[in-house]
Amino acid sequence: MKVVYFDCFNGISGDMILGALFDLGLDRESWFRELNKLDISGYRVEVNPKRKGPLMGTDVNIIVDDKVAHRHAKEILDIVSNSRLADDIKEKSLKILTRIAYAESYIHNETLEEVHLHELGGIDTIVDVVGSVIGLKLLGIERVYSSPLPLGEGFVETAHGRLPIPAPATAELLKGVPVYSNGVRGELVTPTGAGIISTLSHSFGPIPPITIEKIGYGAGKKDFSIPNMLRAIVGELYQEKHRDTNTIIDVNIDDMNPQICGYLMDKLFEVGALDVFFTPIYMKKSRPAIKLTVISPSHLVDKLIDVIFRETTSIGVRTYQVEKIMLPREIIEVDTPWGLARVKVSYINGTPKIMPEYDDCKKIAEKTGIPIQEVMKEVLELAVKKISFLDRD
Repeated sequence: MKVVYFDCFNGISGDMILGALFDLGLDRESWFRELNKLDISGYRVEVNPKRKGPLMGTDVNIIVDDKVAHRHAKEILDIVSNSRLADDIKEKSLKILTRIAYAESYIHNETLEEVHLHELGGIDTIVDVVGSVIGLKLLGIERVYSSPLPLGEGFVETAHGRLPIPAPATAELLKGVPVYSNGVRGELVTPTGAGIISTLSHSFGPIPPITIEKIGYGAGKKDFSIPNMLRAIVGELYQEKHRDTNTIIDVNIDDMNPQICGYLMDKLFEVGALDVFFTPIYMKKSRPAIKLTVISPSHLVDKLIDVIFRETTSIGVRTYQVEKIMLPREIIEVDTPWGLARVKVSYINGTPKIMPEYDDCKKIAEKTGIPIQEVMKEVLELAVKKISFLDRD
């Protein structure tokens, strides 16, 4: 899976995102051809190399004609909705623009029909947002990641007067996003930058495990004590595996009532066994027997052995350590026609492995009378749709 990691070491804005994408090799002609599907005029876009301190990057300047008036938020949304853009570009762009518009309307206590996007500049906003979505698609980026965001300090002059940093709309858009101060005085995260990254980023944190292919730098307009650049790192995502050490407890049993096995398994799981299973074997003199295998966390070995000695005829066990290699996993819930059901999801090189939780499917089957295979099939299909939607966002 091809991903991009935005290293926002000195903030993020719409034009910095575009600059970084062009610096990565975004084809200008292809980008302008897609952007023209918006069917708007009154602006031009300049793309030029630019140095910020010791770093070279790309600067994108959106120049809007003086005669072009600021639009209401709803007008901007209508422009995108009625455009000739591809559906996936239109969908993501509208999601970003709608979040920005609602943040502005909430801050100024105005409806979408009333609110003007003063600082966002109308056409500037459309080009920044739609242009970023187009650029990501043309570069083949399938998922976006971001570092935590430095907000800057002090005050910013706006059409509404002098406001604290982060600007109220920016702060509204960054709810739930990890932020910090890097000590730089000035506005480092703009409302447009906040709207784009908070909507598109899969997660915020350290760079994910990737094989780096390209690095691009997008230049900001102001100069600060550290380079006003946004770094974009593109690479192929590989799945980091989790490693752990477990202990295997083995014991051969040939002189015990096999009816006890079910009870024994329950007791071992109660103590904390990771897994318990029985294997039919033949021992000396061809005596049929059962091999009990318990997978134990290292700190529970003695307690599990005590259960085996207490509940079986065994007077000795074998133990040995093994390395356990696991894919990272998460549990998600899907909303089925019969209620919520949990699904276990892990990833291998960006490709999901999905398994409905048996206990949840069993409860649904028992409650509804629907065959459990049909329940599991429906839960699996709903999970695939949900994961595809999350990745698309």
